[in-house]
Amino acid sequence: MLLENINSPADLKKLKPEQLPVLAEEIRQFLLETVSLTGGHLGSNLGAVELTIALHYCFDSPFDKIIWDVGHQAYTHKILTGRRDQFHTQRQYKGLSGFPKRSESEHDAFGVGHSSTSISAGLGMAAASGLAGAKNHAIAVIGDGSLTGGMAFEALNQAGHLKKDLIVILNDNEMSISKNVGAFSSFISRKMTGRYFRDLKKEMQGLLKNIPAIGTDILHFARKAENSLKSFLTPGSLFEALGFDYLGPLDGHDLVQLVEVFNNINELDGPLLVHVMTTKGKGYKPAEDTPDKYHGVGTFDIATGKGAAKAASKSYTDVFGETLVQLAEEDSKIVAITAAMPDGTGLNGFAKRFPERFFDVGIAEQHALAFAAGMAADGFRPVAAIYSTFVQRAYDQVFHDICLQNLPVTIAMDRAGLVGDDGPTHHGVFDISYLRHLPQMTMMAPKDENELRHMLKTAVCSGIPMAMRYPRGAGYGVELDSELKALEIGRGEQLLDGKDLTIIAIGATVYPALQAAETLRKQGIDTGVINARFVKPLDADLIMTAARGTGRVITVEENALQGGFGSAVLELLYDNGLQNVKIKRLGIPDHFIEHGSQAQLRKDVGIDSEGIAAAAMDFMK
Repeated sequence: MLLENINSPADLKKLKPEQLPVLAEEIRQFLLETVSLTGGHLGSNLGAVELTIALHYCFDSPFDKIIWDVGHQAYTHKILTGRRDQFHTQRQYKGLSGFPKRSESEHDAFGVGHSSTSISAGLGMAAASGLAGAKNHAIAVIGDGSLTGGMAFEALNQAGHLKKDLIVILNDNEMSISKNVGAFSSFISRKMTGRYFRDLKKEMQGLLKNIPAIGTDILHFARKAENSLKSFLTPGSLFEALGFDYLGPLDGHDLVQLVEVFNNINELDGPLLVHVMTTKGKGYKPAEDTPDKYHGVGTFDIATGKGAAKAASKSYTDVFGETLVQLAEEDSKIVAITAAMPDGTGLNGFAKRFPERFFDVGIAEQHALAFAAGMAADGFRPVAAIYSTFVQRAYDQVFHDICLQNLPVTIAMDRAGLVGDDGPTHHGVFDISYLRHLPQMTMMAPKDENELRHMLKTAVCSGIPMAMRYPRGAGYGVELDSELKALEIGRGEQLLDGKDLTIIAIGATVYPALQAAETLRKQGIDTGVINARFVKPLDADLIMTAARGTGRVITVEENALQGGFGSAVLELLYDNGLQNVKIKRLGIPDHFIEHGSQAQLRKDVGIDSEGIAAAAMDFMK
């Protein structure tokens, strides 16, 4: 076994080139065996094995900076940089992160988790190296999906202007290019990066320039001919227009070819884009046949490809998607928008039923919400389904394009709260804080999947900006009402009356609050529970009446405490002269929460039923 002796890139460099394909197969098998037990991002990592080996074989990490976009394809990188023996802990509680993380290894040049950032970060490092007089490389590895993000093009634009020594590796596992074109183009790219060709090219340019009268014209014609040939054979004209030298497409699974090209480009100057074609799920037939289903996986059986049995209850995501289809059957003005996540946000069913009313804008959340605002301004009722953590990327559009113009866009924020194994880059624990202060924004969160259905009806019928947050995972299995009814905006519900203490909960914390109340009642603490439903506007009468009655209030939320739901309740009571009411706020503390199961993380921050009950008993003392 070659892999068991690879504990650093230095160990990798000891191998002979002909040994590298054997190592690639060992890594691929190691990935399958490990990810089948832990879950994780499988398809993209299987596709990037040879590419990662070649990068570490030819460049010198951590002196050379390798920046992985998103990090979905960085597992082989982790294995080759000293974390093989810990790899079984990736995405596990207190184990390795599923993404590159600066505090985890010196080889993780930049922490990632959201897409389209690698070229910007790489360009920043290239500029810093230039100022410091360093001679290291900055290499940004970005997928074709991430390249749909506008930020990537902003970075390409500046890189072409600055002319820094930046290498961008485009890991393309989607674009269809025939074998003949790809093979010929890769041959051209290998030859064009060789020292002999480059020296010859410079020499010929000098000779042509010195021909009296006509030399400059001949040189100009030669350059046009070269560019025309490359534009005809490859998709690189766009990148060259942005100021990059373009090489490729290369076969991303041909290690001999990759090593030859990467060794050659070690000596090139200026911005360079290397286009590499890979197969998502490479080497594992179920993943190659259905790459979308093996992008992110739970535990599964390698022999059959089948995952663990799903929860008996429908997920919030599924209920959302089904409800939106039901509403769209009744209202032709409802349209659905996603940012490259039709499956993850439950919109596949809508896309099949109403293809003309479904819009996938790619990884472009800013555009998604401005696009939604444009449709709303023209009389439609857009529902933009985006993970909570990714709505952060479009804050200005929520403010400027939606709220300021009071346009009826519904922002359906899936994965709100603690999402589990993907960790701090994906936890949706800030949306209440960054949305509730915006004028003309209404925000709500359902206590269960049935209430989600009524809230979605409320949102699309409201005619105003609305944001609805709901958690990742299965619902409670409650019965779903067949008839959808719009809720009264700003009206909460009293679930339990109490004389000693009032717990005011929102969204996913309502049921744990009810369980905590039962525990407290057994301890002689008569506890009431309010399902706030709305973060904004709050049900002021309900909350103030309960606060006056018990004199003690605990708020519970799966959001940052700073500026969150509890802060809103505190402001309400203070502004209405109820400063004597004692208040305790439970939620996400002022630090980033690492990865682990949702249940474990909720326990850690004290917002599960046991944590709420314990905090309440301490509070009552």
